[in-house]
Amino acid sequence: MKTLLLVYHSATGGTRHMAQAAAAAAVRLEPDLHVLLLPAAEATPAHLLAAQGYIFATPENLASMAGVMKDFFDRCYYPVLEQLNGRPYAAMVCAGTDGTGALRQLERIATGWRLRRVAEPIILRNGAQTAAAIAAPKHFTPAELARCAELGAAMAAGLALGVF
Repeated sequence: MKTLLLVYHSATGGTRHMAQAAAAAAVRLEPDLHVLLLPAAEATPAHLLAAQGYIFATPENLASMAGVMKDFFDRCYYPVLEQLNGRPYAAMVCAGTDGTGALRQLERIATGWRLRRVAEPIILRNGAQTAAAIAAPKHFTPAELARCAELGAAMAAGLALGVF
């Protein structure tokens, strides 16, 4: 059985909602696919090696990938180097008003692992700019979460059909 691994970090819920939407759609579309949704703090090199495809979801903090997500990549980078070459991945970013800094970091790591980006990245912006808004729980519209669901379904279909 093939595995789609979704690794995410979320402090205020926005990124978690994005990852959950992608995972739920993947399961609905391909019930025989093993879909593993893991917080970044729990994901290990063994999880990466056991999966055939990945979705990475991170908030953008101070124009960078969230520290917990960076820690996941730091812990796992060298133990799996040269072992993931060519595997498909997609990226999602939860941001205040930008998101490109976090995406750029994530894509550089994926390039180092020789992963193959198979979908356009998703950046959902919530507009948070004040300390209170940044710390507040994040919610997205059904249309925004539908984009994440479409990404999860596409990844699931591609893995199940052997397209990637």
